[in-house]
Amino acid sequence: MSVTKSLPHDAAPLHVSGTARYVDDIPTPKGSLHLAFGLSPIAKGKITTMDLSAVKAADGVVMVMTADDLPFTNDVSPSIHDEPLLSDGTVHYIGQPVFLVIATSHLAARKAARLGKIDYAEETPILTIEEALAADSRFEDGPRIYAKGDADAAIARAAHVIEGSFELGGQEHFYLEGQAALAVPNEGVDMLVHSSTQHPTEIQHKVADALGVPMHAVRVETRRMGGGFGGKESQGNALAVACAIAARATGKACKMRYDRDDDMIITGKRHAFRIYYRAGFDEHGHVQGASFLHHAICGWAQDLSLPVADRAMLHSDNAYLLPNARIESHRLKTNTQSATAYRGFGGPQGMVGIERVMDHAAFELGLDPVELRRRNYYEPAHAVVETTPAEKPLGHPDPHEDLTSRGAVEVGDAPVRPLPAGGNTTPYGMEVSDFELHGMTEALLKSSDYVTRKAAIEKWNAENRVIKKGIAFSPVKFGISFTLTHLNQAGALVHVYQDGSVHLNHGGTEMGQGLFQKVAQVAASRFGIPQEMVKITATDTAKVPNTSATAASSGSDLNGMAVKAACDTIRDRMADYLAERHQADPVSVIFSNGHVEVGEARYSFAEAAALVYQGRVSLSATGFYKTPKIEWDRIKGRGRPFFYFAYGASVTEVAVDTLTGENRILRTDILHDAGASLNPALDIGQVEGGYVQGAGWLTTEELVWDGKGDLRTHAPSTYKIPACSDRPDVFNVALWSGENREDTIYRSKAVGEPPFMLGISAWLALSHAVSACGDSYPALDAPATAEEVWRGVHRVKGGT
Repeated sequence: MSVTKSLPHDAAPLHVSGTARYVDDIPTPKGSLHLAFGLSPIAKGKITTMDLSAVKAADGVVMVMTADDLPFTNDVSPSIHDEPLLSDGTVHYIGQPVFLVIATSHLAARKAARLGKIDYAEETPILTIEEALAADSRFEDGPRIYAKGDADAAIARAAHVIEGSFELGGQEHFYLEGQAALAVPNEGVDMLVHSSTQHPTEIQHKVADALGVPMHAVRVETRRMGGGFGGKESQGNALAVACAIAARATGKACKMRYDRDDDMIITGKRHAFRIYYRAGFDEHGHVQGASFLHHAICGWAQDLSLPVADRAMLHSDNAYLLPNARIESHRLKTNTQSATAYRGFGGPQGMVGIERVMDHAAFELGLDPVELRRRNYYEPAHAVVETTPAEKPLGHPDPHEDLTSRGAVEVGDAPVRPLPAGGNTTPYGMEVSDFELHGMTEALLKSSDYVTRKAAIEKWNAENRVIKKGIAFSPVKFGISFTLTHLNQAGALVHVYQDGSVHLNHGGTEMGQGLFQKVAQVAASRFGIPQEMVKITATDTAKVPNTSATAASSGSDLNGMAVKAACDTIRDRMADYLAERHQADPVSVIFSNGHVEVGEARYSFAEAAALVYQGRVSLSATGFYKTPKIEWDRIKGRGRPFFYFAYGASVTEVAVDTLTGENRILRTDILHDAGASLNPALDIGQVEGGYVQGAGWLTTEELVWDGKGDLRTHAPSTYKIPACSDRPDVFNVALWSGENREDTIYRSKAVGEPPFMLGISAWLALSHAVSACGDSYPALDAPATAEEVWRGVHRVKGGT
């Protein structure tokens, strides 16, 4: 069976040889044109005069367009039509497109775009949380509140109360391939668009609206992206629409790509948050109530801010059973880039909030942070599923094994927490019936030798004045599904040719994560053939319509099941025909090892396909899947927004130079729950990359705007993503042996977003190291850059 095997990425040879084709590599027709935007230099104001004569006269310029030149809809928003492609007379942030240059080369277009002479009536921008609150500048009439029980009363009764606030910065996606699109005019009004996008159907929809044509006149194709991370879920709309409009106006193919500097200035980032918290604990460290206030900086347009902020609220419990909880969220409108989707989609922000509470409470109560966390975990899974993982090379215990006999770390002598009246439910009322973290935590603490290493670190810190070490543990419980219910669907198209080769398409997009390989493995397994016989081609709206974005970690879940349905339809047709031919029962027909067996007869799969074709039986089918059990009311904050949860846990050790704040990650141990992994090698790669990206968000990646709203960190020279040398010196990653309790594709679990939150342990480890410098809690903001770590050291030593 092809699934569960550690097969290499399908495009790995192309990646390492430099021959993988991206949008900018597609050969363009003769005479193709290139586009660039002229950008606003101010954060807020109105255009008073615009002189583009120098732009039009520049070398290579064919045409210049403003909002008045657009034929139909001037909008590229994924939500409420508040995001004009070109300024409609007002500007809302530095970097907003004001006019469009169409030229004979990329360089000519960029040079000309700088020649526009525009006068503005400049206004005072709203740049901070305080300014947005004072102006009541927001995207909903008031705050959104989700609640369970009475958090304020529970906190008031608690023996111990902690409270605080912290800043949580945004994050640049920094995909290796920048935003890019190519539009090629076809016959009549038809348009072919190549787009580096996670959401081809949205591109199709926005281009059709901009051209004033039905969606069937627009075909969008995406072969692969050089990274997305959510930054290509909606941010590609502007390029695709601009190219299509220019192609219609000139009759020539038009291409647009952002240089890195423009990309960082124009496009949205992860939402920055400020989080206030109050929580009450009893004398044993059991949480009695928790209250969170989220201030989310959303930027100038709504984009996907509402569902992002919702998901932050939905993950404010993370792994902990909160008997009383209140989460209040404000979605603030500012004159900065429109914040957008980013890996985790708000979940990381909510999760960091509760992890800060647990870390702060452990410090104040004098408890080991891991022990405090385990005392507040959700109850273990009620049902037990027999696990039959195909590979067990990683040496971790079975998830249902009694770990006490293995010398696991003791939980402590705290009395058992009684189950709250509300049961084992989240703050939004969903029962947690698949909780895996009790066993996972024990296994990881043992494999990482947490207790011994922590004791050694405490000894080190007592003996060393300048270099301090820290170690921290953090768990992850991440909900899998789109919270907008109708997006939880997928389609597929599968052909079996008469030579036995298989061609398939589905609605998911490949951005380096290995989705195409996993889905090809599913198809191969359904037909019992080698994976090499299956070919997946570019995602194409003309083959699979009405696709959902490849986001919410749902790519394999949704598209794998849709492909399974299509393959099973064809396989059943083949079985029926061959069974009738041999007077056998169709259920007795076996597809395995590249052959089809029916009774005493044994055909190669190719021979069987040829026979069925000659029998005039269709060897083509569509497949469709919709996620079951989803029921969610976002206004009330009640229901079941997720099909299941994915789990993970990490232990990180760091070292800090207390004189400078410089720090390094020394070692990381991770145990991650991928269910019955479709491809362990690919999943481990996703875990490793997710952790490093998450740690980068919380430690080095600092976005800085000046007092005028100008992004100052808009290049690799000023924005610090993790490099190879920043990864842990010792990096141990393993997958948890087990199956998904829900009926997913081969009982696997999503693995795109959940590992990102494992990086929280790096931030907490820095806090632990800084706490060794004094007697007070460090209260680090994020990202905990070297400067912030130094400030934390100064604070705990008694400074201000």
